[in-house]
Amino acid sequence: MPLNPNKDLKLYYSIGEVAEMFGVSETLLRYWEKEFPSISPKKAGRNIRQYSQEDIEQVRLIYNLVKVKGMKLAAARRALETTRDDVNRNVEVVTRLQAVREELAQLKKALDGLV
Repeated sequence: MPLNPNKDLKLYYSIGEVAEMFGVSETLLRYWEKEFPSISPKKAGRNIRQYSQEDIEQVRLIYNLVKVKGMKLAAARRALETTRDDVNRNVEVVTRLQAVREELAQLKKALDGLV
């Protein structure tokens, strides 16, 4: 089985490719890396950055907040943190609900056995 079944989708992109995707400079991407720790491309030989799909999604979020919505970097950072906290809370809630659902299923099975 090939590592990358979708040949149009690469595992890693260069900083130049990512800059071109968003119409920004490579310098801006390097600056965002310093300001937003969630962007952390791998660095290959000679410090060449290799952006993964996750890194590109983070750049997309930041681009949307800063360039499209016009947020200042501090506000964008807070928005990303809030979003991350919301996701973590949602995961906790879903996990608890799944446990409750399992418990209810077991109770139903026990009650069905009594009838």
